[in-house]
Amino acid sequence: MMHRMWRAALALIMIGSPACAKEAAISTPHPIVIAHRGASGERPEHTIAAYTLAIEQGADFIEPDLVMTKDGQFVARHENNITDTTDVANHPEFRDRKTSKVIDGGKQTGWFTEDFTLAELKTLRARERLPLLRRSNTRYDGQFAIPTLREIIALAKEASARTGRTIGIYPETKHPSYFASIGLPMEAALVTELKAAGWDRADAPVFIQSFEVNNLKALKRMTQVPLIQLLAAEGGPADGAQPSYAAMTTPDGLKAIAAYAAGIGPDKAMAIRPDGTVTPLIADAHAAGLKVHPWTFRAENFFLPGGLRVGILPMAHGQIEAEILRYIDAGVDGFFTDYPYHGVQARAQRSR
Repeated sequence: MMHRMWRAALALIMIGSPACAKEAAISTPHPIVIAHRGASGERPEHTIAAYTLAIEQGADFIEPDLVMTKDGQFVARHENNITDTTDVANHPEFRDRKTSKVIDGGKQTGWFTEDFTLAELKTLRARERLPLLRRSNTRYDGQFAIPTLREIIALAKEASARTGRTIGIYPETKHPSYFASIGLPMEAALVTELKAAGWDRADAPVFIQSFEVNNLKALKRMTQVPLIQLLAAEGGPADGAQPSYAAMTTPDGLKAIAAYAAGIGPDKAMAIRPDGTVTPLIADAHAAGLKVHPWTFRAENFFLPGGLRVGILPMAHGQIEAEILRYIDAGVDGFFTDYPYHGVQARAQRSR
């Protein structure tokens, strides 16, 4: 009921090459803080500004969602449909690129990265994806370019050398079977980029994540970098490798994941329900030898369970650190957050 009220409220609102150092093995506080698309609660997601702020706030890993350009380059966008995250609609020279496609079984209309060269994408600028919930971020609209994976790696390396902390990257392959179907397979290209960075070890400061299965199994044959199987509360992998994510979270399903992945990244509600009930998932995953990195912790009331909201406005900030502490106490090995500062603060509070 509350979510319906908030959605109605939102509808009303709508009206009105740096220095590099050789990285040591991953050595970070526990659990690890993963900056979800950077400090995306405070800067437009997947921008160098968002990743830089996340590092300044103490994040251990920065997370780029990876999609591909027409000329086979990796760029960081939440989706290959860039209609809502860039100013592409304001570029008359690209008006004829607007099209409709079926991605993972769903029809979408807009502009897609695979129809642009990297040079063309570099003429665009990022926009806040959730302007109704994150109004303050909209003041940065139009300021930041779309970063490449290579630029994000360079940032992590420079920051590691400058701060003395190991800053890792946690890339997600987005729609890998779709990209393979249009002649842009991701796996070998990603491994090549990581090898060029010197990151092809089991202890490299990298995790590779995917909601698909066969993508990760292919990567397992190509690299020693640890892999993370993402899990959603509903549905199943787009590549059809498993009937459902629910089937993958049984003890036998988790053992099967452990054959190719080092851990799981579940929707946070799969580990602890909104009423605070801890499910067996964390214990079962640990029993299978898997790390657990749930997603995504956000400060806005709209994303928080009822008991941790403050006030009635969906964009107001509630008790995000209290929510994170529930998961730390339940034994997670890391967590994704749009607000790395609060993640670091929660971890420090528990360590005290």
